[in-house]
Amino acid sequence: MKNIVLLFVLLISGLTASAQMNKVDFVEYDLDNGLHVILHQDKSTPIVAVSIMYHVGSKNEKPDKTGFAHFFEHLLFEGSANIGRGEYDKYVEKAGGTLNANTSFDRTYYYEILPSNQLELGLWLESERLLHAVVNQKGIETQREVVKEERRQRIDNQPYGSILQEAMVRAFKEHPYKWPIIGYMEHLDAAEEADYVNFYKDFYVPNNAVLSIAGDIDIEQAKTWINTYFASIPKGTKPIYRPSVVEPALGGEVRDTIYDNIQLPAVVQTYRIPAQGTPDFYAVSMLGQLLSQGESSRLYRALVDEQQKALFVGNFPLDMEDPGVSIAFGITNMGVDPAEMEAAIDAEIKKVQDELISDKEFQKLKNQVENDFVSGNSRVAGIAESLANYHMYFGDANLINTELERYLAVTKEDIQRVAKQYYKKDNRVVLYYLPKQANP
Repeated sequence: MKNIVLLFVLLISGLTASAQMNKVDFVEYDLDNGLHVILHQDKSTPIVAVSIMYHVGSKNEKPDKTGFAHFFEHLLFEGSANIGRGEYDKYVEKAGGTLNANTSFDRTYYYEILPSNQLELGLWLESERLLHAVVNQKGIETQREVVKEERRQRIDNQPYGSILQEAMVRAFKEHPYKWPIIGYMEHLDAAEEADYVNFYKDFYVPNNAVLSIAGDIDIEQAKTWINTYFASIPKGTKPIYRPSVVEPALGGEVRDTIYDNIQLPAVVQTYRIPAQGTPDFYAVSMLGQLLSQGESSRLYRALVDEQQKALFVGNFPLDMEDPGVSIAFGITNMGVDPAEMEAAIDAEIKKVQDELISDKEFQKLKNQVENDFVSGNSRVAGIAESLANYHMYFGDANLINTELERYLAVTKEDIQRVAKQYYKKDNRVVLYYLPKQANP
Protein backbone atom coordinates (compact mmCIF):
# COMPACT_ATOMS: atom_id res chain seq x y z
CA MET A 1 0.00 0.00 0.00
CA LYS A 2 2.97 2.28 0.52
CA ASN A 3 4.83 1.44 -2.66
CA ILE A 4 5.96 4.34 -4.81
CA VAL A 5 8.16 4.41 -7.83
CA LEU A 6 11.63 3.52 -6.49
CA LEU A 7 14.86 4.59 -8.09
CA PHE A 8 16.79 1.61 -6.85
CA VAL A 9 15.79 -1.85 -8.03
CA LEU A 10 17.52 -5.20 -7.66
CA LEU A 11 18.44 -6.25 -11.16
CA ILE A 12 18.37 -9.95 -11.97
CA SER A 13 20.89 -11.32 -14.42
CA GLY A 14 19.24 -12.40 -17.66
CA LEU A 15 19.28 -16.04 -18.63
CA THR A 16 20.87 -17.02 -21.92
CA ALA A 17 18.14 -19.43 -22.96
CA SER A 18 15.24 -18.03 -24.94
CA ALA A 19 11.81 -18.24 -23.31
CA GLN A 20 8.39 -18.88 -24.76
CA MET A 21 5.24 -17.16 -23.58
CA ASN A 22 1.84 -18.64 -24.21
CA LYS A 23 -0.70 -16.35 -25.81
CA VAL A 24 -2.77 -14.52 -23.21
CA ASP A 25 -6.45 -14.74 -24.14
CA PHE A 26 -8.81 -12.18 -22.67
CA VAL A 27 -12.26 -10.65 -22.99
CA GLU A 28 -12.75 -6.89 -22.76
CA TYR A 29 -15.74 -4.59 -22.89
CA ASP A 30 -17.06 -1.29 -21.53
CA LEU A 31 -19.92 -0.69 -19.14
CA ASP A 32 -22.30 2.15 -19.98
CA ASN A 33 -20.64 4.30 -17.32
CA GLY A 34 -17.28 4.07 -19.11
CA LEU A 35 -15.57 1.49 -16.90
CA HIS A 36 -13.33 -0.67 -19.08
CA VAL A 37 -13.31 -4.35 -18.07
CA ILE A 38 -10.67 -6.94 -19.00
CA LEU A 39 -11.07 -10.62 -18.04
CA HIS A 40 -8.44 -13.34 -18.40
CA GLN A 41 -9.22 -16.92 -17.45
CA ASP A 42 -6.42 -19.14 -16.11
CA LYS A 43 -7.55 -22.26 -14.28
CA SER A 44 -4.06 -23.58 -13.55
CA THR A 45 -4.23 -22.45 -9.91
CA PRO A 46 -7.29 -21.61 -7.76
CA ILE A 47 -6.48 -17.94 -7.30
CA VAL A 48 -7.68 -14.71 -8.84
CA ALA A 49 -6.20 -11.23 -9.12
CA VAL A 50 -8.79 -8.47 -8.86
CA SER A 51 -7.35 -5.09 -9.82
CA ILE A 52 -8.45 -1.63 -10.75
CA MET A 53 -6.21 1.02 -12.29
CA TYR A 54 -7.08 4.71 -12.22
CA HIS A 55 -5.59 7.01 -14.82
CA VAL A 56 -4.38 9.49 -12.25
CA GLY A 57 -0.85 9.97 -10.98
CA SER A 58 1.22 12.78 -9.61
CA LYS A 59 1.26 14.51 -12.99
CA ASN A 60 -2.50 15.17 -12.69
CA GLU A 61 -2.01 17.27 -9.57
CA LYS A 62 -1.85 21.04 -9.19
CA PRO A 63 1.59 22.59 -8.58
CA ASP A 64 0.54 23.84 -5.14
CA LYS A 65 -1.23 20.60 -4.15
CA THR A 66 1.26 17.82 -4.79
CA GLY A 67 1.11 14.31 -3.34
CA PHE A 68 -2.66 13.84 -3.74
CA ALA A 69 -2.52 10.76 -5.99
CA HIS A 70 -0.22 8.93 -3.59
CA PHE A 71 -2.21 10.17 -0.59
CA PHE A 72 -5.33 8.50 -1.99
CA GLU A 73 -3.43 5.23 -2.29
CA HIS A 74 -3.44 5.34 1.53
CA LEU A 75 -6.73 7.09 2.16
CA LEU A 76 -8.83 4.61 0.20
CA PHE A 77 -7.95 1.84 2.60
CA GLU A 78 -9.57 3.84 5.41
CA GLY A 79 -12.99 2.37 4.70
CA SER A 80 -16.27 3.21 2.98
CA ALA A 81 -19.92 3.79 3.72
CA ASN A 82 -20.25 0.02 4.22
CA ILE A 83 -16.74 -0.88 5.44
CA GLY A 84 -15.60 0.31 8.86
CA ARG A 85 -12.32 2.13 9.40
CA GLY A 86 -9.46 -0.34 9.44
CA GLU A 87 -11.67 -3.18 8.22
CA TYR A 88 -10.68 -3.18 4.54
CA ASP A 89 -7.53 -5.24 5.03
CA LYS A 90 -9.28 -7.63 7.39
CA TYR A 91 -11.85 -8.71 4.78
CA VAL A 92 -9.05 -9.81 2.47
CA GLU A 93 -6.86 -11.37 5.13
CA LYS A 94 -9.74 -13.38 6.58
CA ALA A 95 -10.47 -14.71 3.10
CA GLY A 96 -6.87 -15.92 2.81
CA GLY A 97 -5.77 -13.21 0.39
CA THR A 98 -3.33 -10.34 0.14
CA LEU A 99 -3.74 -6.78 -1.12
CA ASN A 100 -1.65 -3.80 -2.03
CA ALA A 101 -1.53 -0.62 -4.09
CA ASN A 102 1.02 1.61 -5.76
CA THR A 103 1.23 5.04 -7.34
CA SER A 104 3.35 6.35 -10.20
CA PHE A 105 3.69 9.64 -12.04
CA ASP A 106 0.88 8.47 -14.37
CA ARG A 107 -1.54 6.14 -12.60
CA THR A 108 -2.72 4.58 -9.31
CA TYR A 109 -3.23 0.83 -8.99
CA TYR A 110 -5.08 -1.27 -6.39
CA TYR A 111 -5.31 -5.06 -6.30
CA GLU A 112 -6.23 -8.12 -4.26
CA ILE A 113 -4.94 -11.67 -4.73
CA LEU A 114 -7.65 -14.00 -3.48
CA PRO A 115 -8.74 -17.63 -3.55
CA SER A 116 -10.83 -17.92 -6.69
CA ASN A 117 -14.01 -18.58 -4.70
CA GLN A 118 -13.64 -15.07 -3.24
CA LEU A 119 -13.89 -13.18 -6.55
CA GLU A 120 -17.18 -11.58 -5.55
CA LEU A 121 -15.59 -10.25 -2.35
CA GLY A 122 -12.84 -8.57 -4.36
CA LEU A 123 -15.36 -6.98 -6.71
CA TRP A 124 -17.44 -5.66 -3.82
CA LEU A 125 -14.37 -4.18 -2.12
CA GLU A 126 -13.25 -2.37 -5.26
CA SER A 127 -16.75 -1.09 -6.01
CA GLU A 128 -16.90 0.32 -2.48
CA ARG A 129 -13.59 2.07 -3.03
CA LEU A 130 -14.90 3.60 -6.26
CA LEU A 131 -18.38 4.62 -5.12
CA HIS A 132 -18.55 4.88 -1.34
CA ALA A 133 -15.07 5.74 -0.05
CA VAL A 134 -15.11 7.81 3.13
CA VAL A 135 -13.09 10.96 2.53
CA ASN A 136 -13.37 12.86 5.80
CA GLN A 137 -11.20 14.80 8.21
CA LYS A 138 -10.54 11.89 10.57
CA GLY A 139 -9.19 9.63 7.84
CA ILE A 140 -7.28 12.50 6.25
CA GLU A 141 -5.51 13.40 9.49
CA THR A 142 -4.66 9.75 10.18
CA GLN A 143 -3.17 9.18 6.74
CA ARG A 144 -1.53 12.62 6.60
CA GLU A 145 0.76 11.58 9.44
CA VAL A 146 1.37 8.17 7.85
CA VAL A 147 2.36 9.73 4.52
CA LYS A 148 4.54 12.38 6.16
CA GLU A 149 6.38 9.67 8.06
CA GLU A 150 6.77 7.68 4.85
CA ARG A 151 8.30 10.72 3.20
CA ARG A 152 10.74 11.12 6.08
CA GLN A 153 11.77 7.47 5.91
CA ARG A 154 11.98 7.15 2.12
CA ILE A 155 13.30 10.57 1.08
CA ASP A 156 14.25 13.05 3.79
CA ASN A 157 16.13 10.72 6.15
CA GLN A 158 17.14 7.95 3.73
CA PRO A 159 20.72 8.09 2.42
CA TYR A 160 20.50 8.89 -1.31
CA GLY A 161 16.70 8.89 -0.88
CA SER A 162 16.24 12.28 -2.53
CA ILE A 163 17.99 11.34 -5.78
CA LEU A 164 14.86 10.98 -7.89
CA GLN A 165 13.33 14.15 -6.44
CA GLU A 166 16.47 16.22 -6.98
CA ALA A 167 17.02 14.82 -10.48
CA MET A 168 13.47 15.41 -11.69
CA VAL A 169 13.16 18.96 -10.39
CA ARG A 170 16.20 19.88 -12.50
CA ALA A 171 15.34 17.78 -15.55
CA PHE A 172 11.87 19.36 -15.86
CA LYS A 173 11.02 23.04 -15.62
CA GLU A 174 7.44 23.01 -16.89
CA HIS A 175 6.06 19.46 -16.85
CA PRO A 176 4.48 18.13 -13.61
CA TYR A 177 7.00 15.29 -13.59
CA LYS A 178 9.18 17.85 -11.83
CA TRP A 179 7.59 17.23 -8.42
CA PRO A 180 7.87 13.99 -6.38
CA ILE A 181 5.12 11.40 -6.41
CA ILE A 182 4.86 11.51 -2.64
CA GLY A 183 4.51 15.31 -2.74
CA TYR A 184 6.07 18.07 -0.69
CA MET A 185 5.67 18.23 3.07
CA GLU A 186 4.21 21.76 3.04
CA HIS A 187 1.50 20.66 0.60
CA LEU A 188 0.62 17.64 2.74
CA ASP A 189 0.29 19.96 5.73
CA ALA A 190 -1.78 22.59 3.93
CA ALA A 191 -4.32 20.39 2.10
CA GLU A 192 -7.86 20.55 3.44
CA GLU A 193 -10.78 18.12 3.41
CA ALA A 194 -12.48 19.90 0.49
CA ASP A 195 -9.32 19.50 -1.61
CA TYR A 196 -9.36 15.73 -1.13
CA VAL A 197 -13.11 15.44 -1.70
CA ASN A 198 -12.77 17.28 -5.00
CA PHE A 199 -9.83 15.11 -6.08
CA TYR A 200 -11.88 11.98 -5.38
CA LYS A 201 -14.86 13.31 -7.35
CA ASP A 202 -12.66 14.34 -10.28
CA PHE A 203 -10.54 11.22 -10.78
CA TYR A 204 -12.20 8.28 -9.02
CA VAL A 205 -14.91 7.78 -11.61
CA PRO A 206 -15.56 4.65 -13.69
CA ASN A 207 -14.70 6.35 -17.00
CA ASN A 208 -11.19 6.95 -15.63
CA ALA A 209 -10.56 3.34 -14.60
CA VAL A 210 -9.75 -0.12 -15.89
CA LEU A 211 -11.01 -3.17 -13.99
CA SER A 212 -8.66 -6.04 -14.82
CA ILE A 213 -9.23 -9.57 -13.49
CA ALA A 214 -7.03 -12.59 -14.12
CA GLY A 215 -7.14 -16.11 -12.76
CA ASP A 216 -9.45 -19.01 -12.08
CA ILE A 217 -12.74 -17.39 -13.06
CA ASP A 218 -15.91 -18.21 -14.92
CA ILE A 219 -16.18 -15.42 -17.50
CA GLU A 220 -19.97 -15.23 -17.57
CA GLN A 221 -20.31 -15.34 -13.79
CA ALA A 222 -17.67 -12.62 -13.50
CA LYS A 223 -19.61 -10.44 -15.94
CA THR A 224 -22.77 -10.88 -13.89
CA TRP A 225 -21.07 -9.83 -10.64
CA ILE A 226 -19.30 -6.92 -12.35
CA ASN A 227 -22.65 -5.67 -13.59
CA THR A 228 -24.11 -6.03 -10.10
CA TYR A 229 -21.37 -4.08 -8.35
CA PHE A 230 -20.20 -1.56 -10.93
CA ALA A 231 -22.88 -0.85 -13.55
CA SER A 232 -24.90 1.51 -11.36
CA ILE A 233 -21.91 3.68 -10.38
CA PRO A 234 -22.43 7.09 -12.01
CA LYS A 235 -20.15 8.18 -14.81
CA GLY A 236 -18.00 11.21 -14.15
CA THR A 237 -19.42 14.34 -15.74
CA LYS A 238 -16.32 16.55 -15.80
CA PRO A 239 -13.45 16.24 -18.29
CA ILE A 240 -10.52 14.35 -16.75
CA TYR A 241 -7.57 16.70 -16.36
CA ARG A 242 -4.62 15.58 -18.48
CA PRO A 243 -1.65 17.96 -18.55
CA SER A 244 -0.73 19.00 -22.08
CA VAL A 245 2.60 20.54 -21.16
CA VAL A 246 5.35 19.98 -23.71
CA GLU A 247 8.65 20.26 -21.91
CA PRO A 248 11.17 22.36 -23.85
CA ALA A 249 14.65 21.03 -24.55
CA LEU A 250 16.94 21.08 -21.55
CA GLY A 251 19.12 23.63 -23.34
CA GLY A 252 22.46 22.49 -22.00
CA GLU A 253 23.95 20.36 -19.26
CA VAL A 254 22.75 21.13 -15.72
CA ARG A 255 25.18 20.43 -12.88
CA ASP A 256 24.70 20.68 -9.13
CA THR A 257 25.94 19.31 -5.81
CA ILE A 258 23.75 17.82 -3.10
CA TYR A 259 25.08 17.38 0.43
CA ASP A 260 23.44 14.38 2.04
CA ASN A 261 23.70 12.25 5.15
CA ILE A 262 25.92 9.69 3.40
CA GLN A 263 29.39 8.20 3.80
CA LEU A 264 30.31 7.63 0.17
CA PRO A 265 29.82 10.10 -2.70
CA ALA A 266 27.52 9.30 -5.60
CA VAL A 267 27.21 10.48 -9.20
CA VAL A 268 23.76 10.80 -10.80
CA GLN A 269 23.31 11.44 -14.52
CA THR A 270 19.74 12.07 -15.68
CA TYR A 271 19.09 11.97 -19.43
CA ARG A 272 15.83 13.06 -21.05
CA ILE A 273 14.32 10.25 -23.14
CA PRO A 274 11.13 9.56 -25.18
CA ALA A 275 7.84 8.37 -23.72
CA GLN A 276 7.12 4.68 -23.25
CA GLY A 277 5.66 2.94 -26.28
CA THR A 278 7.55 5.07 -28.82
CA PRO A 279 9.98 3.28 -31.16
CA ASP A 280 13.01 4.99 -29.64
CA PHE A 281 11.94 4.07 -26.10
CA TYR A 282 12.40 0.38 -26.86
CA ALA A 283 15.93 1.04 -28.05
CA VAL A 284 16.68 3.22 -25.00
CA SER A 285 15.29 0.51 -22.73
CA MET A 286 17.56 -2.09 -24.31
CA LEU A 287 20.49 0.32 -24.00
CA GLY A 288 19.74 0.55 -20.28
CA GLN A 289 19.86 -3.24 -20.00
CA LEU A 290 23.10 -3.39 -21.96
CA LEU A 291 24.67 -0.94 -19.54
CA SER A 292 23.39 -2.27 -16.24
CA GLN A 293 21.44 -5.53 -16.15
CA GLY A 294 23.35 -7.95 -14.01
CA GLU A 295 26.98 -8.35 -13.04
CA SER A 296 28.03 -9.03 -16.62
CA SER A 297 26.63 -5.68 -17.82
CA ARG A 298 28.99 -3.06 -19.16
CA LEU A 299 28.85 -0.56 -16.31
CA TYR A 300 29.12 -3.19 -13.58
CA ARG A 301 31.92 -5.08 -15.27
CA ALA A 302 33.98 -1.95 -15.99
CA LEU A 303 33.42 0.18 -12.86
CA VAL A 304 32.88 -2.45 -10.16
CA ASP A 305 34.94 -5.44 -11.28
CA GLU A 306 37.76 -4.09 -13.42
CA GLN A 307 38.39 -0.51 -12.29
CA GLN A 308 36.94 -0.90 -8.78
CA LYS A 309 35.77 2.71 -8.84
CA ALA A 310 32.17 1.94 -7.84
CA LEU A 311 30.47 0.08 -5.06
CA PHE A 312 27.29 0.07 -7.15
CA VAL A 313 26.44 1.38 -10.59
CA GLY A 314 23.42 1.14 -12.87
CA ASN A 315 21.26 2.76 -15.52
CA PHE A 316 17.49 2.88 -15.21
CA PRO A 317 15.17 4.12 -18.01
CA LEU A 318 11.80 4.97 -16.42
CA ASP A 319 8.56 3.96 -18.18
CA MET A 320 6.58 7.20 -18.35
CA GLU A 321 3.48 8.21 -20.28
CA ASP A 322 5.05 11.48 -21.43
CA PRO A 323 8.72 11.94 -22.38
CA GLY A 324 10.70 11.04 -19.28
CA VAL A 325 14.18 10.20 -18.09
CA SER A 326 16.85 7.54 -17.81
CA ILE A 327 19.07 7.73 -14.74
CA ALA A 328 22.66 6.51 -14.54
CA PHE A 329 23.65 6.24 -10.90
CA GLY A 330 26.76 5.10 -9.09
CA ILE A 331 28.16 5.06 -5.54
CA THR A 332 31.93 5.50 -5.39
CA ASN A 333 34.32 3.20 -3.62
CA MET A 334 36.23 4.64 -0.67
CA GLY A 335 38.73 7.24 -1.79
CA VAL A 336 37.42 7.55 -5.37
CA ASP A 337 36.74 11.08 -6.55
CA PRO A 338 33.23 11.53 -8.06
CA ALA A 339 34.84 13.07 -11.14
CA GLU A 340 36.68 9.78 -11.75
CA MET A 341 33.41 7.89 -11.54
CA GLU A 342 31.67 10.31 -13.88
CA ALA A 343 34.46 9.99 -16.43
CA ALA A 344 34.31 6.20 -16.21
CA ILE A 345 30.52 6.16 -16.77
CA ASP A 346 30.93 8.56 -19.70
CA ALA A 347 33.60 6.32 -21.21
CA GLU A 348 31.28 3.30 -21.19
CA ILE A 349 28.48 5.30 -22.80
CA LYS A 350 30.90 6.60 -25.43
CA LYS A 351 31.87 3.04 -26.34
CA VAL A 352 28.23 2.32 -27.22
CA GLN A 353 28.08 5.55 -29.22
CA ASP A 354 31.27 4.78 -31.15
CA GLU A 355 31.04 1.02 -31.72
CA LEU A 356 28.26 -1.39 -32.59
CA ILE A 357 27.81 -4.08 -29.96
CA SER A 358 28.91 -7.56 -30.99
CA ASP A 359 26.53 -10.19 -32.32
CA LYS A 360 27.13 -12.30 -29.22
CA GLU A 361 26.35 -9.45 -26.81
CA PHE A 362 23.32 -8.44 -28.84
CA GLN A 363 21.91 -11.97 -28.74
CA LYS A 364 22.44 -12.10 -24.98
CA LEU A 365 20.63 -8.76 -24.67
CA LYS A 366 17.64 -10.02 -26.68
CA ASN A 367 17.51 -13.14 -24.52
CA GLN A 368 17.44 -10.99 -21.39
CA VAL A 369 14.63 -8.86 -22.78
CA GLU A 370 12.58 -11.90 -23.72
CA ASN A 371 13.08 -13.53 -20.34
CA ASP A 372 12.11 -10.36 -18.49
CA PHE A 373 8.98 -9.97 -20.61
CA VAL A 374 7.88 -13.57 -20.11
CA SER A 375 8.66 -13.52 -16.37
CA GLY A 376 6.65 -10.35 -15.88
CA ASN A 377 3.57 -12.12 -17.24
CA SER A 378 4.12 -15.51 -15.65
CA ARG A 379 1.58 -15.01 -12.84
CA VAL A 380 -2.00 -13.83 -12.79
CA ALA A 381 -1.09 -10.69 -10.81
CA GLY A 382 1.40 -9.65 -13.50
CA ILE A 383 -1.07 -10.43 -16.28
CA ALA A 384 -3.85 -8.36 -14.66
CA GLU A 385 -1.53 -5.37 -14.29
CA SER A 386 -0.07 -5.67 -17.80
CA LEU A 387 -3.50 -5.86 -19.41
CA ALA A 388 -4.61 -2.74 -17.52
CA ASN A 389 -1.41 -0.86 -18.38
CA TYR A 390 -1.60 -1.65 -22.07
CA HIS A 391 -5.20 -0.55 -22.35
CA MET A 392 -4.76 2.58 -20.24
CA TYR A 393 -1.65 3.91 -21.95
CA PHE A 394 -2.03 2.60 -25.49
CA GLY A 395 -5.66 1.56 -25.90
CA ASP A 396 -4.47 -1.93 -26.88
CA ALA A 397 -4.53 -4.66 -24.23
CA ASN A 398 -3.30 -7.15 -26.84
CA LEU A 399 0.15 -5.62 -26.55
CA ILE A 400 0.59 -8.20 -23.82
CA ASN A 401 0.97 -10.65 -26.71
CA THR A 402 2.76 -8.43 -29.22
CA GLU A 403 4.91 -5.82 -27.46
CA LEU A 404 7.86 -8.21 -27.24
CA GLU A 405 8.05 -8.00 -31.03
CA ARG A 406 8.74 -4.27 -30.71
CA TYR A 407 11.73 -4.95 -28.46
CA LEU A 408 13.04 -7.71 -30.71
CA ALA A 409 12.73 -5.42 -33.74
CA VAL A 410 15.34 -3.08 -32.23
CA THR A 411 18.66 -3.36 -34.10
CA LYS A 412 22.24 -2.86 -32.99
CA GLU A 413 22.23 0.30 -35.07
CA ASP A 414 19.14 1.57 -33.20
CA ILE A 415 20.91 1.14 -29.87
CA GLN A 416 23.95 3.02 -31.10
CA ARG A 417 21.77 5.76 -32.58
CA VAL A 418 19.74 6.43 -29.42
CA ALA A 419 22.94 6.42 -27.36
CA LYS A 420 24.19 9.25 -29.56
CA GLN A 421 20.85 11.05 -29.72
CA TYR A 422 19.78 11.04 -26.07
CA TYR A 423 22.91 10.34 -24.00
CA LYS A 424 24.41 13.74 -24.80
CA LYS A 425 25.88 16.16 -22.30
CA ASP A 426 23.52 18.95 -23.35
CA ASN A 427 20.57 16.62 -22.62
CA ARG A 428 21.42 15.69 -19.06
CA VAL A 429 21.49 16.72 -15.42
CA VAL A 430 24.58 15.72 -13.43
CA LEU A 431 24.41 15.64 -9.64
CA TYR A 432 27.25 14.96 -7.25
CA TYR A 433 26.03 13.61 -3.93
CA LEU A 434 28.61 14.39 -1.25
CA PRO A 435 28.72 13.73 2.52
CA LYS A 436 27.37 16.62 4.57
CA GLN A 437 30.68 17.07 6.35
CA ALA A 438 32.18 18.02 2.97
CA ASN A 439 29.81 20.98 2.65
CA PRO A 440 31.90 24.17 2.70
